[in-house]
Amino acid sequence: MDKIKVSIVSYLNSKPFVYGIAHSEIFNTIELQQDIPSVCAKKLMDGTVDVGLIPVAVLPLLKEKYIISDYCIGAVGKVASVMLYSHVPLEEISTVLLDYQSRTSVTLVKVLAQNFWKIKPKWISAEVDFERKINGSTAAVIIGDRTFAIGDTYKYVYDLAEEWQKFTQLPFVFACWVANKKLPDSFLHDFNSALKYGLDNRTSLIAELQKDLNYSSDIETYLTKNIDYDYNSAKKEALELFLTYLSKLE
Repeated sequence: MDKIKVSIVSYLNSKPFVYGIAHSEIFNTIELQQDIPSVCAKKLMDGTVDVGLIPVAVLPLLKEKYIISDYCIGAVGKVASVMLYSHVPLEEISTVLLDYQSRTSVTLVKVLAQNFWKIKPKWISAEVDFERKINGSTAAVIIGDRTFAIGDTYKYVYDLAEEWQKFTQLPFVFACWVANKKLPDSFLHDFNSALKYGLDNRTSLIAELQKDLNYSSDIETYLTKNIDYDYNSAKKEALELFLTYLSKLE
């Protein structure tokens, strides 16, 4: 049997999944590729891979889709790595630069703007180094590990998962494990078990990561509190609500 091709997000928040896969027999049956979220989505849509940890905003674009795991990339309250940065408050923002690495996050900010913040900024798809263009009334959505070094650079900082929960009283799902075809039950069981192993052994993973100078001591909080991995009933409800809002975006 050919190896099943799997694309996973190359951010800190997915490292427990990578750890679990690397320490399980499933590793020998797959071809693991690490990509930014938008590339994970593209690969799953064009059939380059069979399974992807993909931004949930892509789900309506897939002709065939199966959510295959009990785990996801989600948050209950602050996620700390999907942020809107600005020098001015929401009502004064005229333009928002949208992170090219994301699909769900840039859609989420539009949902928040239209339904909850009640603002209508100009949306611009950003390119590399767009972070330098935040000035005046131009804000930007920045996601992933790049947010960790920003700190207090900007006067106004909005955590998009926290904003979503403020208005909906629900958690948020940024990405979930999706297959674009039916896969054997035995694979699905083993794959889910591998992900669980990684989550159950976050202490060991964090100890390894903290030896890397690229990561701060805050990674324990991030991986055990900010990111909430269980794809439970509340997250399923949240995902359905988000997709409803997505379908009504202007």
